Amino acid sequence: MAEPRSTEKAAKPKTASRTLADLSMAAASAAAQASTTPAAPQRDKFGRAYATGKRKNAIARVWIKSGTGKMIVNGRELTVYFARPALRMMINQPFQVANRTAQFDIWCTVAGGGLSGQAGAVRHGISKAMTYYEPDLRPVLKSHGFLTRDSRVVERKKYGRHKARRSHQFSKR
Repeated sequence: MAEPRSTEKAAKPKTASRTLADLSMAAASAAAQASTTPAAPQRDKFGRAYATGKRKNAIARVWIKSGTGKMIVNGRELTVYFARPALRMMINQPFQVANRTAQFDIWCTVAGGGLSGQAGAVRHGISKAMTYYEPDLRPVLKSHGFLTRDSRVVERKKYGRHKARRSHQFSKR
């Protein structure tokens, strides 16, 4: 004769019965441990941090090291290469926000685009290099939007149009 079936379900092992609340608590504690662990600075053998910044069609390669605030862009001083004060102000914004004015020497090469795009690329590269040199500055620079690459570029010209969207002038006759 067959044995009568039990109405009780088989007990699951305790290790497999984790609730959603347990999993979320474990994930939160793991995230807290990861956020409290400071990132290590990324520097080369000369004590420099390197980063690439981009804006429009311009690409800037930036090297940063501790110093007196000297900035060289494509072999020229910053005031010579970027003559407009608005561009120089834009490049110096990451230093002012992080309270690191005249504490870093900058050497960068920039190519492509115009002066405005190049200044934006240098600012982006400086901000990224500062986070590699001193990882504690990342929240400050990120909150001001200096680490985000501005992805706006010029729209391409379409056929049958004068420019990207400008159409031919209408002629009634």
